[in-house]
Amino acid sequence: MADINKAPTLETEPNAPDASSGSRGNMVLEFIKQNTMLVALIAVMVLFQILVSLHTNFTASFFSPSNVTNLIAQNGYVVILASGMLLCILTGGNIDLSVGSGLAFIGAVAGELMVNHQMNIYLTVIICLLIGVALGAWQAFWIAYIRIPPFIVTLAGMLTFRGMAAILLNGLVISPFPQNYKRFFNNYLPGGDTAPDMLVPLTLVIGAIVCAAFVILQVYNRIAKIRKKYKVESPVIMGVRIVIICAIIMYVFWLFGHSKGMPVVLITLAIIVLVYHYYTSKTVSGRYLYAMGGNEKAAIFSGVDTNKVMFFAYTNMGFLVAVAALVCVARFDSATPGAGNMYELDAIGACFIGGASAYGGVGTVSGAVIGAIFMGVLNNGMSLLGVDANWQKTVKGLVLLAAVIMDVVSQKRRNAS
Repeated sequence: MADINKAPTLETEPNAPDASSGSRGNMVLEFIKQNTMLVALIAVMVLFQILVSLHTNFTASFFSPSNVTNLIAQNGYVVILASGMLLCILTGGNIDLSVGSGLAFIGAVAGELMVNHQMNIYLTVIICLLIGVALGAWQAFWIAYIRIPPFIVTLAGMLTFRGMAAILLNGLVISPFPQNYKRFFNNYLPGGDTAPDMLVPLTLVIGAIVCAAFVILQVYNRIAKIRKKYKVESPVIMGVRIVIICAIIMYVFWLFGHSKGMPVVLITLAIIVLVYHYYTSKTVSGRYLYAMGGNEKAAIFSGVDTNKVMFFAYTNMGFLVAVAALVCVARFDSATPGAGNMYELDAIGACFIGGASAYGGVGTVSGAVIGAIFMGVLNNGMSLLGVDANWQKTVKGLVLLAAVIMDVVSQKRRNAS
């Protein structure tokens, strides 16, 4: 009987595939497996580019500079809310249904103070952030210490905060917001006074700096993991991923240069993503979230105060709701009772599509960001194709269901093995 551990040779099997091509094939499969959502996102964006071009007889493009800029501006709130929602999900698959209503209420407070009472914009921002923390802490207390299910508490918050927003605004719209406030979120870099022929080079320089920082961070993380004797991906897979991501970054910044420049709100998003990525992956308290979601009883026996972990997750969610509210009122230049409608579902969907587990204990901030971009691409692409809003909701619902089904099936397979 042939030795199954012996590699085939050309003499015994003349039709055997070339070993190097098999190795390359395995590397491609490994890359796709480790970066499934990134590959899926790129594929969906390319698909929308083809569909939009055909739909408009090649007169419009999904990758037009103005559309890419709008894509970021329109979906910045999803990235912010998804970063906070991920922490809630990590604690055990819990969610916060009140984020959209809380956003409407805090936006109403900002409009009332900043527009109607002409309050200093910096003081208004601080007050709104404190209100967000207070709303989050209010819900966190009932969830963490009284142990009322998060679904019930946040459902009550969704109704309460929406009602408070309507009462404060009296059903009216507050607008416009001060120009010196909107410039923090609606401006562009390098700036409106930059010569047109210098806009592209300057934005490309900014993009190159971002790429350099990304590469340094990736190499540093790899070296740190090797020193701690953690398992790391192959250098080829890492290199391919870095090249793809840097190419995307440079292309996006090139598009910015052909539009108005880099949106300032992107700086806010980058800071939030980096801070929460570091918190969840590099700090002890951040790892407590995963421990609690993996097995709360085991975490308690290990000395983790799960009540504090849960309290922090939902209080932090309130803080990020306030940040998202400040971004949204600047973008829409108004505060309305209906603001933030269904935003909670966008944030939840972004987390699950980005790889967070419905059972908790699994998920990353980078995955949530990819999920948020994925949701934004679906919204934007279907809008460009003229798809009815009801069909857009249907498609997003099916995509979310598919993501959760994949998670549940993989979880059952892991348990079975």
